[in-house]
Amino acid sequence: MLSLPIEERNWAGSRQLLRRLRDVMADAGTTQEKLDRIVSMIADGMVAEVCSIYMMRPGRMLELAASEGLLSDAVHHTRLAFGEGLIGLIAAQANHLSLADAQAHPKFAYRPETGEEAYKSLMGVPIMRGGDVQGVLAIQNVSPRAYAEEEIEALETVAMVVAELVVDDNGVFGAPGAGERHPRQSGNPVIRAETGAGHDAGASRPA
Repeated sequence: MLSLPIEERNWAGSRQLLRRLRDVMADAGTTQEKLDRIVSMIADGMVAEVCSIYMMRPGRMLELAASEGLLSDAVHHTRLAFGEGLIGLIAAQANHLSLADAQAHPKFAYRPETGEEAYKSLMGVPIMRGGDVQGVLAIQNVSPRAYAEEEIEALETVAMVVAELVVDDNGVFGAPGAGERHPRQSGNPVIRAETGAGHDAGASRPA
């Protein structure tokens, strides 16, 4: 049996993941239940040990809203200020970030409650809606990993689907006005570092 080129395999996998995500969003359930299922699917589809969603809250704070791989006690407990750590940097720049050794990056902010010290690499993308940064979607791996351009594009597409979740007063997404308006130009370069990839999720090491 002939194997498909890597680009075609990645595209096929991305389409399958998007179909699964849209099925979850169409199903009954609370926003939190859907987010929990989504991070699990993304981690599986992207072959990552961790997938996390951070949502913008009033006061320019990013809250860990759902995670597959990080310690469960950190969910709705870990928060990062806008611009703080790698997650805050992604939100502030409204651009993706790909690092093979996140903890070596000067902006890495450690939050011990997350248990993320075990994970080396990180790739994150902003969750955008109507020109506003509503949060950050990130994956992490135990081993150093150079994420391919196709993987970054796939995660950006997934973030667009995540942003479609209906926002209500009691939902996981930030309340109206919580998002950060950020003019984003197309064609922003990938922020990449061969030795820096971690995650901002929750550990507290001053960046």
